Amino acid sequence: MGQYQRLAYSQYARGGFALGVVVFAVGILGHAFGPTVFGSLPEWEVTLFTLMEIGGIGLALCSPIVFAIVLPLIE
Repeated sequence: MGQYQRLAYSQYARGGFALGVVVFAVGILGHAFGPTVFGSLPEWEVTLFTLMEIGGIGLALCSPIVFAIVLPLIE
């Protein structure tokens, strides 16, 4: 049998939260400055930026819950 490793849940929680914030920020910046820099954006890029905003919020909220609360409880 292999040995169990202690995972660094706090690092995963912080990293997931930071990644979510970065994805959200890129979506917001793309929405705000994309049309001013590149002109009219295609619909797929607008959809991509919208999904990045939604996904960033979801990742930033779910990562601390999963890695800081749920996984340490079930270990």
